[in-house]
Amino acid sequence: MVAANDVHFLRRSDHQAHDVMLCIGTGKMVQDETRLHYLPELYFKSPAEMRQVFHDFPGAIKNTLVIGERCGLDLEFGRSKYPEYPVPAGKTREGYLRELCFQGLSTRYGERATSDPELKRRLEYELGVLEKTGFVSYLLIVWDFIHFAKEKGIPVGPGRGSAAGSIVAYVLGITDIEPLQYGLIFERFLNPDRVSPPDIDVDFCEARRGEVLEYVRQKYGERRVAQIITFGKLKAKSVVRDVGRVLGWSYRDADRIAKMIPNELNITLDAAVGKNAELKRALASEPATRQLFDHAKVLEGLSRNAGVHAAGVVIADRDLSDYIPLCRDVKGNDVISQYAMGPLNDLGLLKMDFLGLKTLTVIEDTLTLIGKRQPDFSLKTIPLDDAAAFALYNRGETIGLFQMESGGMTSLSKQFDVKKLDDIIALIALYRPGPMELIPEYVKAKKGLTPIKYLHPLLEDICADTYGVMIYQEQVMAAASKLAGYSLAQGDLLRRAMGKKDKEKMAKERRNFIDGCARTNKIPEKKANAIFDLLEKFAGYGFNKSHSAAYGVISYHTAYLKAHYPVEFMAGLLSNEINNTEKISVFVGECKRMGISILPPDINKSGLKFTPETIAGIGDAGAGINHPGYNAIRYGLAAIKNVGEAAMAMAIREREQRGEFASLEDFCGRLDSRVANRKMLESLVRAGAFDFTRRDRAELFALIDDALASSAALQRDRLSGQVSLFDQHTHAATAARRQPIKSWSEHEKLSYEKELLGFYVSGHPLDAYADLLAAQNYRSIASLGELEDRVQFKIAGAIVEVEKKFTKKDGKPFAVVRLEDLLDILEVVVWNELYLKVSDVLVPGRVVELKGTLDRRDEMLRATAIEIKPLAPVKPNGATERSEDASQVSAILLRFSSGTTGDELRQVRNILVSSPGRHPVQLLFDRDNGNSLRFDAGVEFRVDVTPDLEQKLSRWLVIEERP
Repeated sequence: MVAANDVHFLRRSDHQAHDVMLCIGTGKMVQDETRLHYLPELYFKSPAEMRQVFHDFPGAIKNTLVIGERCGLDLEFGRSKYPEYPVPAGKTREGYLRELCFQGLSTRYGERATSDPELKRRLEYELGVLEKTGFVSYLLIVWDFIHFAKEKGIPVGPGRGSAAGSIVAYVLGITDIEPLQYGLIFERFLNPDRVSPPDIDVDFCEARRGEVLEYVRQKYGERRVAQIITFGKLKAKSVVRDVGRVLGWSYRDADRIAKMIPNELNITLDAAVGKNAELKRALASEPATRQLFDHAKVLEGLSRNAGVHAAGVVIADRDLSDYIPLCRDVKGNDVISQYAMGPLNDLGLLKMDFLGLKTLTVIEDTLTLIGKRQPDFSLKTIPLDDAAAFALYNRGETIGLFQMESGGMTSLSKQFDVKKLDDIIALIALYRPGPMELIPEYVKAKKGLTPIKYLHPLLEDICADTYGVMIYQEQVMAAASKLAGYSLAQGDLLRRAMGKKDKEKMAKERRNFIDGCARTNKIPEKKANAIFDLLEKFAGYGFNKSHSAAYGVISYHTAYLKAHYPVEFMAGLLSNEINNTEKISVFVGECKRMGISILPPDINKSGLKFTPETIAGIGDAGAGINHPGYNAIRYGLAAIKNVGEAAMAMAIREREQRGEFASLEDFCGRLDSRVANRKMLESLVRAGAFDFTRRDRAELFALIDDALASSAALQRDRLSGQVSLFDQHTHAATAARRQPIKSWSEHEKLSYEKELLGFYVSGHPLDAYADLLAAQNYRSIASLGELEDRVQFKIAGAIVEVEKKFTKKDGKPFAVVRLEDLLDILEVVVWNELYLKVSDVLVPGRVVELKGTLDRRDEMLRATAIEIKPLAPVKPNGATERSEDASQVSAILLRFSSGTTGDELRQVRNILVSSPGRHPVQLLFDRDNGNSLRFDAGVEFRVDVTPDLEQKLSRWLVIEERP
């Protein structure tokens, strides 16, 4: 007999917190009595407690100890378990690497490879360090799979992280950033004085990253390669929201507490209480908040769930199961490590990141489209000082530009005055927590508003390009080397020590630095102290220039493509967001701003993705290119919701093989019924993909069932060999049997387009209000990101969605409204007092003016409404609908009996607001005494009279005879 205890938490006092954690993991509520529960006894008992539990069986305790003493696990640290790269027969790995490097040196530098001794010196030095530290195989492994990717045409990034500082990586083609040109330092990548494994992370085209991973599996063995597990942690904000949810709190109430936690990286709950007096008061005065916080503090930092690292791959020299435990991912497909990144490094296993970078896919798709009109175009030959590309940054037209799309980055780029690639590299390095404090100083110095100062003349060579401000880690290393005689490796160690802020170590380093300054450059102690203080300040802020340079090049490439091949570039962007209608809406807005027309989907013209097209009457949008360009983009069929990429690929193949589709019925007849199903056809019709037939969308929608039935019958006949001589007339007969169909209202038509495509194609709900909006000079929703928190603003837009809610404390109604203008959407909270005044106005489709207060406490921009009022369209003569004489436009009359209910009136109201227009609505109420009351419904309920509206209102509609 063996004594054991089922342990689920450490202490008995953790039982309640564990219960909450259980609810978080299973998606249950604490008050749910039917859910899974654990007993309070399932904690980690002490030896004394275990002896008490098993006092009748003392031998059981001894047996447990015997078994425990027999168990043993030895983890070997510090020994490399990297696989050995298989080199050609008769060659050593060191010799093969040298051979590849000197071939690459000649390819990269041409004649300079023999005439510039610095190149050979640097290459020899780096190779010597790699051989000494034992990382030759590592470099060959990385070279091999990147070489494979490039041979297969899989886009690879120009570099990532500190590897761009290595000339070996450059000549091997691992990176494409010339390290000497940008002053990049090898020791930042691999420090010979403090050997730690080099870390080469590689960006691949997102769509084809899997091909590289599969190549590595086949090369080194499937049992030796695995993806890496990752654990989602319960951090300060998320644990508060999770605990609040399972305790039954409303999202708003839990969110209120979460927003009191400052937006700081890795902040703890205790630290948040110390920094926010409002949170401290809430804990002292609100018992429920105190309870939530008590549970949250116990759970803070624990793993919430396990997943697969987006990029991490581990490779070993033998079966991974010899070194680490393995498991399957959540879906049960791939084998993954049970150890995360850190422990794998500690055990000496080869860990690397295969990152999927969507921008590389966008660039590749753009180049494919450009190649159709300019086959010889290559990014390798473009100038790196293109004024048109730089102008995009300076105008803030950064949508689609890599690393530049956030509102803050756009604002910074506008004030930065970008004139060269180095400016873009600096932009990327500066816009991060910490370095952001240097931005005002940097911009003023760059624009000559403040003089550039150097504490020592020798610093000018190091900081001239950054106007006296150290923004790169490499500058700190170079300064230590030049001023104090440090080797670059020692400079890297100094940089690391400064970053960790170890007081005892820093005092020692300060003495070494001062002595080095005196010995090397005769710098006085006082001046050397001041320089050390400066380096220490910037070391905490400094960013890896190697990484910034590589990403700066990608950003410049996107800017060049957008400036010179805007249609192809925007088509590439849109094509890579086919499953994200919100992103599509943003990019479509940018296309319209650029003067690029977005053409609706067409089953006979659209490709699977978005494709450039030329339409008559519009100028070439490809500014700066001499070749005939495109001026429009055709919506891709795979981007329409509910249609499916595989089905659309089959439809396109059918079209290419047998010609264009003649009609909806022809489309159904030519495709298998399992492909052309009802849901897909409904979406295609609603999105306008069959508008080429010149038939009304509502009519086409009504024909879907008959078309499918006819198609199914036709396919059955074909399978049985019965082909009618009159097949070609079947479709016309089907259409003839249909009764006249009432057209959809403009509101319905636009709503379908917005739902399925992400934007409006045939119009916009605000089109009729364009003159009014321009006259009133409303702010755009997009521009609100430039305002400070709590600033008041005034905008106008159409209501997209209204979600009615109730406050938890006293059950008062309020609403969360989503409002859109021509380019963007804003979420607005309408609290109880205002909600009671304007609830009748808060209807989807209604166009309103809104005054509000901005809320920037969280990442997502929100607002609180102060005032809301409906807007009416402007007439051609400049007057608004409010001032229009109702007698000039025919009114419709609705009649209600004396028994009419509130629900019935609300139903009528919703029908009216779904079809806004010019026609007044009059209401006639019959009373029990025989008299009637008749009055106008008001300007906000004027409608567009359509057959569809008349059908919906037929129960109440009175047809008045006019003289």
